[in-house]
Amino acid sequence: MHFKGIHHVSAITANAQNNFEFYTKVLGLRLVKKTVNQDDVSVYHLFYGDGKGNPGTELTFFEIPVAGRNRDGNDCISAISLRVPNDAALAYWSKRLDEHGVEHGDITERAGRATLAFTDFEGQRLILVSDEHNEGVQGGIPWEKSVVPAEYGITGLGPVQLTVASAERTVSVLTALMGFRKKGQYPSSVPGQPDIQVFETGEGGTGAEVHIEERNDLPKERLGRGGVHHVAFRVENEEELRAWVTQLKAARIASSGYVDRFYFRSLYFREPNGILFEIATDGPGFDTDEDIEHLGESLALPPFLEAKREQIEAHLKPLDTVQ
Repeated sequence: MHFKGIHHVSAITANAQNNFEFYTKVLGLRLVKKTVNQDDVSVYHLFYGDGKGNPGTELTFFEIPVAGRNRDGNDCISAISLRVPNDAALAYWSKRLDEHGVEHGDITERAGRATLAFTDFEGQRLILVSDEHNEGVQGGIPWEKSVVPAEYGITGLGPVQLTVASAERTVSVLTALMGFRKKGQYPSSVPGQPDIQVFETGEGGTGAEVHIEERNDLPKERLGRGGVHHVAFRVENEEELRAWVTQLKAARIASSGYVDRFYFRSLYFREPNGILFEIATDGPGFDTDEDIEHLGESLALPPFLEAKREQIEAHLKPLDTVQ
């Protein structure tokens, strides 16, 4: 059983309105679903992606207004990558980020690809990565109504970076249990630290990699706004997901078991360093309960929460999501 790549990454924001403004009007992503955290319906859960919100393009945020600032450290998802079509797109993005006052670094090479690191308004660590030479899993198609020209638009999620105190334990789960394979490594940007290791799954390529950074100079992360909650990996369907439920049980790894998220089906477990992993199906998709032309315009609730709509809406701060 091999994963198809990265399904989505979920992070934390303290301000849903500002989050919406940044990710749609600066980065040009489409808000494909405005819903609530199904485990805590008092807070928003926003999903951004390509024109349809295809698996592998979804960057999501839980709004936790009282969240303190993330304290960066070990045993966390320390960077999210976003794919762009080619190297030329990075030059466009460097200029665009300047125009919007977004802090960013220089265009540099990571794992053989041109990249551009930047942070959002809450310090969320993001990396634009060029697909100039990608031969693996394909990206999505930017939304035709995006404020960013399609030739430069973000096409999906790239490599996810994990920073851990002990790489060996995480690598063991990735390879022995999850079927990832070692692809290579590249130097750390921090003097005196080990090389960052690259692992891939499925067809490989930009949308199917996990980069493992081992650091011996950091405290444990304290998760907050600007931090990342979990990463999800793609499986084709519910049959494969249920096979993973069995696989984890056989490996004596505690998990959530099967969870119905309506837009996809999931299970959750923590790897040995405590980072939360999810396994998620490619479907049914975000157009299951909304017309594709009107995704994200109103509050969507799965059927099992619809009866509570009045109470849920009463506790949510209004959110303007006109795109």
